[in-house]
Amino acid sequence: MPLSSQLRWSPNEFALCLQKCLKARALRPVMQVHATLLTSGINTNILSLSSKLVGVYASCADLKSARLLFQIIEHPNVFAFNWMVLRLAYDGYFNDALLYFRCMREVDGGPMGNNFTFSIVLKACVGLMDVNMGRQVHAMVCEMGFQNDVSVANALVDMYGKCGSICYARRVFDGMRERDVASWTSMICGFCNVGEIEQALVLFEGMKLEGLEPNDFTWNVILAAYARSRDSSIAFAFFERMKREGVIPDVVSWNALISGFVQNHQVWAAFEMFREMMLSWVQPNQVTVVALLPACGSAGYIKWGREVHGFVCRRGFDANVYIASALIDMYSKCGSVKDARNVFDKIPCRNVASWNAMIDCYGKCGMVDSSLALFKKMQEEGLQPNEITFTCVLSACSHSGSVQEGLEIFSSMKECYGIEASMQHYAGVVDLLCRSGRTEEAYEFFNTLPIQVTESMVGAFLNGCKVHGRRDLAKMMEDKIMRMKLKLPASFVALSNIYAADGDWEEVGNVRNVMKERNVHKQPGFSWLGKPCVILEGKKEKEGNNMPSGFTGLNK
Repeated sequence: MPLSSQLRWSPNEFALCLQKCLKARALRPVMQVHATLLTSGINTNILSLSSKLVGVYASCADLKSARLLFQIIEHPNVFAFNWMVLRLAYDGYFNDALLYFRCMREVDGGPMGNNFTFSIVLKACVGLMDVNMGRQVHAMVCEMGFQNDVSVANALVDMYGKCGSICYARRVFDGMRERDVASWTSMICGFCNVGEIEQALVLFEGMKLEGLEPNDFTWNVILAAYARSRDSSIAFAFFERMKREGVIPDVVSWNALISGFVQNHQVWAAFEMFREMMLSWVQPNQVTVVALLPACGSAGYIKWGREVHGFVCRRGFDANVYIASALIDMYSKCGSVKDARNVFDKIPCRNVASWNAMIDCYGKCGMVDSSLALFKKMQEEGLQPNEITFTCVLSACSHSGSVQEGLEIFSSMKECYGIEASMQHYAGVVDLLCRSGRTEEAYEFFNTLPIQVTESMVGAFLNGCKVHGRRDLAKMMEDKIMRMKLKLPASFVALSNIYAADGDWEEVGNVRNVMKERNVHKQPGFSWLGKPCVILEGKKEKEGNNMPSGFTGLNK
């Protein structure tokens, strides 16, 4: 509609324009329509124009304008509430999203929500990993009769599955009158997330028996789960099955395999898949690189890392701040501070993650002064440290023995930066004290902790007791340790070694018996040795012609 006729627009025409802006996600036209609406003198309550404006601003990611408009609406409708909840959840403001949902429920005579409302609120519960809140929302769903709506039921299955409550997810799934591909895929994802791959495969086959064809995402979920398992041959077999059944593996499929192998520390398999990916003429993307770089770091094989780095530069991925941060982390784990710093200096626009990676690199390599100097420079450039920044700085102080400076930084978290200490920060302080021999202070710190003691804290404390010969303190902690449901062997082994050093074999036997009762096993250690085109792992040798030697595809 021409601008010359703007004053003659009717409410229906304004509503139509806003609808078009909503579909186009076009912010500038929205602002023009809004300005025209304000100068026209039309009552914005007509046809809920004010609520439509909130929705359009939210859809265009202008959360500030959406909030301001929402505050002045006398009676926002369900459309406005839904868009506010959706935008806040999408941007990661999960608590705020739930706050708007509560407001909607508390307004007298206001909207009660619809199926779309509950679907997005459940996603906010997933973002918070708050299964209790999810169950409350589930109760409201049943109260309002939306439990048979497919989209809401799918959201419930997804929420319970991602929050680890697989039994509740299965109960919702079994009670669904109608299931679509998303229903089956969400349930399959839930089983894969908790490691029950065989159950996921049973559902996968059952889905096909009911006449529903798995989509690419369904295939990739199973593929990634198998890749994370310890038997890479099963993952390869399922990958071949995809091809046989006419599903062409895309870049997501290859990334799922590579990422799964890296997470399971199967470095050779990850690089073999990367080579096959290149030979199959499937172009790696930025996700591929971010998945692959940790493999170079965990193996300490800098030659491969540099080849991947060269590939990143040739593809123009080096401008991506997340890839740059992954490169810094890789060089850090390989002990090459110079290469890490070169990457850091070339990042055009650094974010908190890139600063954290470089601070952590200096800390791991014992260069605490450089780590702390970078921490100060980060703030001088206007970036606010986050929780991970303080974890990195505390680790740097711990490795260098800078106890007092570390404790001062820990104290400043809440006072100066408004950051609440988390389990990682408390574990960092315990490690800081124990490494420097101040195990008695660490013991007192343990007894005043406002949170539950974690395995990493126990491990740090016991290692400190072992190094500094404080069996008495370890013995005082033994009852608390045994009451904890420890799943990792490190703490048990450390306690056993402390008793063994004193020749107390009876106590050693007791600790070993507890490990057997709880089915806790210590995996034997191994070492990586590198030589051209060969990796030696323990006593097993992979010959060069079986390895992804030279990464043939990297130069294409």
